[in-house]
Amino acid sequence: MTEPSDATQATPHPERTTSGVGPWPGGPEAWPTEPHYDRELLAEGDTRNVVDRYRYWRMDAIVADLDEHRHPFHVAIENWQHDMNIGSIVRSANAFAADTVHIVGRRRWNKRGAMVTDRYQHVTHREDVAALAEWAAAEGIPIIAIDNVPGCVPMETFEWPERCVMLFGQEGPGLTDEAIAASEAVVEITQYGSTRSINASAAAAVAMYSWVQQHSPLVPRG
Repeated sequence: MTEPSDATQATPHPERTTSGVGPWPGGPEAWPTEPHYDRELLAEGDTRNVVDRYRYWRMDAIVADLDEHRHPFHVAIENWQHDMNIGSIVRSANAFAADTVHIVGRRRWNKRGAMVTDRYQHVTHREDVAALAEWAAAEGIPIIAIDNVPGCVPMETFEWPERCVMLFGQEGPGLTDEAIAASEAVVEITQYGSTRSINASAAAAVAMYSWVQQHSPLVPRG
């Protein structure tokens, strides 16, 4: 098989092709033959929001490959107010290779902020906090709430379980009392300025990165 140009090869960071790539150079005679490649994308180019490694791949092939190395943490968010942050949280969950995002409450959510990453990220619906708690208990996965309420633990000192559900609330009201009660621990993101809270999607990204810092094989261990 003919290799693509430097601009289309999967490479270490930083990504080279942030604006997408054109048709595979050389025409059909030069196309790769592996089954994960999409012939339409090879012919027309690939402008999707995917890393270079997945350029020209079929969507289902990307999902299958991600499933081979997703992290064992889940993300859940209460969806009582149709929060626009949910899409951004799904996008971050995809970036950090979360197992699944659980939308708790309303089934419908604003997907604009997801930037179509919901096509590659497992997203499921839970009717309410009780349903999420029942599922988590059956799976043996602790729920960890992220909120700045009395008695919470600073994230810097918290040891994340390898398998867990990170539970986030809405922008403004935060988590419900029911969600706090269903959680094994409540963790806060330490803040150093004047604002009393940070954006829910930003909080989710910080929490996921904190988990990765403790459990990723790429992080050097002493």
